[in-house]
Amino acid sequence: MPDGTLIITRSDRPRWRDNIIIGIMAAAAGVAILVTLGIVLSLVFETIIFFEKVSITNFLFGLEWSPQTAIRADQVGAEGSFGVIPLINGTLLISAIAMAVATPLGLTSAIYLSEYASKRARDWVKPALEILAGIPTVVYGFFAALTVAPFIRMTGGQFGLEVASESALAAGMVMGIMIVPLISSLSDDVINAVPQSLRDASLGMGATHSETIRKVVMPAALPGIAGSLLLATSRAIGETMIVLMAAGLAAKMSLNPLDAVTTITVQIVALLTGDQEFDSAKTLSAFALGLLLFILTLIMNVIALRIVKKYREQYD
Repeated sequence: MPDGTLIITRSDRPRWRDNIIIGIMAAAAGVAILVTLGIVLSLVFETIIFFEKVSITNFLFGLEWSPQTAIRADQVGAEGSFGVIPLINGTLLISAIAMAVATPLGLTSAIYLSEYASKRARDWVKPALEILAGIPTVVYGFFAALTVAPFIRMTGGQFGLEVASESALAAGMVMGIMIVPLISSLSDDVINAVPQSLRDASLGMGATHSETIRKVVMPAALPGIAGSLLLATSRAIGETMIVLMAAGLAAKMSLNPLDAVTTITVQIVALLTGDQEFDSAKTLSAFALGLLLFILTLIMNVIALRIVKKYREQYD
């Protein structure tokens, strides 16, 4: 400069601080990736050992789950049954009940918040809904076991129905309430992302507000809503405490929501609770169940994220 003033541009500044920050962030990302990789490899390694003891065909297609093996071969019940189909049945049954409860509640609350609620009402209602996401799942489990399950049993008895003390219906209903905030929050964001020009064009053509929501906003937001439902389903499949406390440990093939069933996650907890021999088929089966659950939820999450990404690109 003519007056001798030195101006330091961005390119002249020392970059070592930026490089340190970038290195820290890269290391954090690397740690997360390594932890995930370690979990997957440990599951795969133990699962391979399990399949050396139990046929993979019997595991994937067996209709009986009874992993109570004996310590010695000459004892009664030395060979357990490791058919995973009853566990998949219970997992899907409870998840279906949960989604049947959460989907209408979550979507209607999202539509209300994004399309009908005033700013004052939104500021109160949305945080109140999100409080549900902060309640520990064990509290939901207590609520299901001590309140919902007895109510269902008493109501079913009045109509002459045989209701188990622990039922899939009780666990599914409470789990549905738990995942309402997830569906509501994601769907609300998706609906708000629909361009206002679509709403204005529909209203300008003479459509009412409700017709605009049904025929314009919801079809445009449908891919994103589908993604949120898939993410919520993955959350329901991975839930443990509510099912453990409200649905029980009975592994049975039943589509009756009034029966006691169990899920993959509950059996993993049961298999790894207490003193276990980690080289037995019973204990190793928990790792096979964990790998199966990981694959199922990973597939659903990938599908959901692809749907949401495609939707966001459409309106960017």
